[in-house]
Amino acid sequence: MYSYCSYCWYAPYCSCMNQCHQCASKISRFYDNDLLRQKPEEIVDDTERTEDFEELEITDDQNKELLRASQQDVNRILNKFLQENRNILQTFRRYNIQQRLARYYLGVVVGYVLDNESTIKVENINVKVNRLLNRFQRTNYQLVATLLGAGMPVNIINNITRETIRFTLRNLGETPSKIGWSQWEDLGGVITSSPGASSWGPNRIDVFARRQNNAMWHIYWNGTRWSTWEDLGGVLTSGPAAVSWGNNRIDCFVRGTDNAMYHKWWDGQRWNEWESLGGILTSAPAASSWAVNRIDCFVRGTDNAMYHKWWDGQRWNEWESLGGTLTSAPAAVSWGNNRIDCFVRGTNNAMYHKWWDGQRWSNWENLGGYLTSAPAACSTEPNIIHCFAKGRNNELIYKFWNGRVWSDWESLGGNLTSDPTAASWGRNRIDVFAKGVNNHLWHIYR
Repeated sequence: MYSYCSYCWYAPYCSCMNQCHQCASKISRFYDNDLLRQKPEEIVDDTERTEDFEELEITDDQNKELLRASQQDVNRILNKFLQENRNILQTFRRYNIQQRLARYYLGVVVGYVLDNESTIKVENINVKVNRLLNRFQRTNYQLVATLLGAGMPVNIINNITRETIRFTLRNLGETPSKIGWSQWEDLGGVITSSPGASSWGPNRIDVFARRQNNAMWHIYWNGTRWSTWEDLGGVLTSGPAAVSWGNNRIDCFVRGTDNAMYHKWWDGQRWNEWESLGGILTSAPAASSWAVNRIDCFVRGTDNAMYHKWWDGQRWNEWESLGGTLTSAPAAVSWGNNRIDCFVRGTNNAMYHKWWDGQRWSNWENLGGYLTSAPAACSTEPNIIHCFAKGRNNELIYKFWNGRVWSDWESLGGNLTSDPTAASWGRNRIDVFAKGVNNHLWHIYR
């Protein structure tokens, strides 16, 4: 009984094998030679240009085979690569490989790099490219064998894959992009402050804001729908901050009428009464947590420096000054054990960053931008940070750390009338909230 080779797709082969004899021979030579010991050759120059290049998209079904990389990030880098290297698709066509298959192969390469580049701890990009090439070929040998079965030479496959890997590494700072963000949605309410948000579990978000009676109000997403607003009392003179250090736990912080910081928390069964934590605040507070039963709070003081107060699991520690000259409330986020990253607006309206690495506080660093609000920050996974602020035109602006470099600022649109807030309930999930021109709570997510 005969079937078709799963690599070259048209040559008949015996069903007891998994490829035709021609492909089997090429695959054997491919791995016997050990590609990475060969000297790289320059890719054949093709002066033809395709003017009608289309930005084809990797589909959802195909993306399941791109490991963990997000579809939006793969398509962004791949489209840019093909726009800047139009001869690549011409090279595939020379061996009668359809554009769809060529693009799929390149997308798998990009996705593999996005998923695995952080596991190779070397600075030299040439070494990193070669190690990724070696791993990719051994992991995706069937896909490589498909190109061999079509007659594409080893050195051409090698060079195309290597250049795709190199390009992806050089463009890591451009992902994730604004592609994939939802449209803004109106969640209603009439709020009179910036919101605060936190998440204590997958597909769960809790949002807090001051409303017309100056009390703190609460709305939440339970995985299916948004709740109605509930009044949690208090008399607020700032927007609230919210953080969660465990399942079904929420801690909220606000500035009171005496300018002290107040605390209210959900213990899994009920809301506890407000407690004063002292201090003299000249901004809304910020809060983060890097471990169970650990909370770090940050505020601007009367001297415009940033102050820090923390709960160590047993008691609240005294306020300490961390310096700086703030022109906004701070934002704080933790992406790992004993790690805290803080962000503020400086006197030049740029965003400044200070972090705790487990042993000491860093100096302030300037991350640029032109902020017309306090920043917001969240983390979707270790060593990844997403920052947001209101820009010159009241739009939401966005900057992120991908584990290696900071991206440029980009606009996500909207018309904000407050500081934004951000939260994440899962890998690659971000929810951002702000007050709109109608004083409603507005939401955008990715």
